[in-house]
Amino acid sequence: QLKRVRDNLTRAGLAGDESKLCAVPKPYLDLCTKRVLVMEELKGEKLANALKTDMEKHAARAGETVQQFKAKQEEKVRELRKKGEVKLGPSATEYGKYVRLLEGERKLANAGTIAYNYTVGWLPGMEWKECVDRNSIPLINHAKLVDDLIYLHGWEVLVDGYFNGDPHPGNVLLIPRKKGEPQLGLIDYGQVKALRKEDRLLMCKIIIALADENKSEVIRLMKEAGYKSQNMNDDVIFLYAKVSYDEDNDDLTGGKHIQLFMEDLQAQDPIEALPKDFIMVGRISVMLRGLGHALHQPRSVAKAWRPIAESVLKNEGLL
Repeated sequence: QLKRVRDNLTRAGLAGDESKLCAVPKPYLDLCTKRVLVMEELKGEKLANALKTDMEKHAARAGETVQQFKAKQEEKVRELRKKGEVKLGPSATEYGKYVRLLEGERKLANAGTIAYNYTVGWLPGMEWKECVDRNSIPLINHAKLVDDLIYLHGWEVLVDGYFNGDPHPGNVLLIPRKKGEPQLGLIDYGQVKALRKEDRLLMCKIIIALADENKSEVIRLMKEAGYKSQNMNDDVIFLYAKVSYDEDNDDLTGGKHIQLFMEDLQAQDPIEALPKDFIMVGRISVMLRGLGHALHQPRSVAKAWRPIAESVLKNEGLL
């Protein structure tokens, strides 16, 4: 499984050395057994830990504890929700500018510190000042992180039809590069799902219909995929597809948690059969969107995956 995913992403130019978007560890098949996996070590920090450290850095810059910083952010979210608004984080471009600004400030401050240390600092009774460590400033571009993870998994699903069904932050590493932002490390392919070509192409069509808000087409394709319910309520079918594969927001769910909203749909029109081959696609969509929500980077997965889906269908002569 790991070798196949690695080969697929490497062939696509998405995985490899530090110049590539991501790295996937190389398995040593001659040393592996049914119970033991031997693979290359990727030297990076788990995303879950890196994001925790990142929050600590943001809190420190604000002169607050992590608890105070988190509480203020949550209060901002609540206030915006009362107004019917959503807190959106900076775009990838804005984040990039912010990170470069922080790095520029650090270098400028360090230049001043070095000048001081090698002039005034040499005088009797004067102490040398410490330079600002690059690791002390928040450098994770949240927007790009979310975009890149959604894109990589979209490629796995729609192009390769072979994907990790458990992309939580503990299964992603941030691998330091010599320059620039860290590289993504994708690990732990213990829950891999394979799609048949016909299912992969059908999912491409569903993604495009969702991105276009083409309700009638979404409903038709969901029925083709095998969705069945007691009453075959069109609104429920569309909302199930929308929340499962595309996006979730207060306008769609009425402010309810996604799990409670899905339970409401079940109560309105009990589901008898789901497109079983797409359950894992829905799982990764929900997980990746969950990361986006946590970082104030909500996304429409369908809109993000649409260019990939269109390319696949065009290559097959279906678009």
